[in-house]
Amino acid sequence: MLKLAMVVMISALSVTATFAQKTVRTNAVPTPLNLNLTATPSFVSTCDATVNKVQLNANVNVPSNRGVRYRWSTTVGHIEGDGPTVLWDLTGVQPGNYKALVAARTGDAVDECEAFSSIPIVVGPCAPIPPVCPAISIVCPDSIATGQLVTFSANVAGTSADATHPYYWTVSAGKIIEGQGTTSIQVDASGLGGQTITATLAVQGYTMDCAASCTMPIPLPAPPSKRFDEFPNLTRNDEKARLDNFAIALQTDPTATAYVIVYPSRNGPAGDVERHTKRVVDYLVNSRGIEPGRIMTLTGPAQNELRVELWITPQGAKPPVPSP
Repeated sequence: MLKLAMVVMISALSVTATFAQKTVRTNAVPTPLNLNLTATPSFVSTCDATVNKVQLNANVNVPSNRGVRYRWSTTVGHIEGDGPTVLWDLTGVQPGNYKALVAARTGDAVDECEAFSSIPIVVGPCAPIPPVCPAISIVCPDSIATGQLVTFSANVAGTSADATHPYYWTVSAGKIIEGQGTTSIQVDASGLGGQTITATLAVQGYTMDCAASCTMPIPLPAPPSKRFDEFPNLTRNDEKARLDNFAIALQTDPTATAYVIVYPSRNGPAGDVERHTKRVVDYLVNSRGIEPGRIMTLTGPAQNELRVELWITPQGAKPPVPSP
């Protein structure tokens, strides 16, 4: 009986020992932690003072009945807050690549697990200010007379107040004779009638092409006034015949102006010039249909006998001058 009791006791002790070994072995294997760290945003610019904090989020898979302790650290800046979500303040940090680190720990001294993670953040410099050309506008003359110099002027706004920017002009034709290096030039356009001329101003000292241009036509030189006919004091019919030819020539060029120059006789009667002038104009207007506004009259110096000159002056040409 005693032997049987001892066998039962030994068996019971074996069961208890086996159970204890399983319990200790089970508690010695901790639950593994998976730690995931994210950052929003992942890029911060030193130029944007309103965005200088990064939100860090640590996600850990742990049983609901276990608490997690977090320990945050950074290489620059400082952490605001505690727990799985914090703010990383990067105010005043110089451009560069930096890291935020977190350690997540769960359990106790007997059954404890710990995981680590880090995430990089980029602090970028201010983007360089793109160069901007000044505002350049060139003024072409409205019109020029034949033989005149052509003046091109420029208005330049937006140049740096503390820097000197040279002005450099080029022209497609003609020759710059004055003003290179300034905002206004004069160009000799002799011989360029019927062509165009382009003036370009470049403001130097920039990393880009800062220029503006202006193009204008150069008018053809007007043909000179032409003496069409001249005659002395003729009979009325002979004078009409000469005036008929003059009227036909005027009608072929409606833009031309007629000039009638009457040279009085030194010994002629008083009022002779006025009578001849009126007679010529009345015939051209009333008999030949020439508009009165197209006829100009001049009186020349007295000569040995009365003489009449008929001139045709093209548009833009200089009017005739009575000969001495």
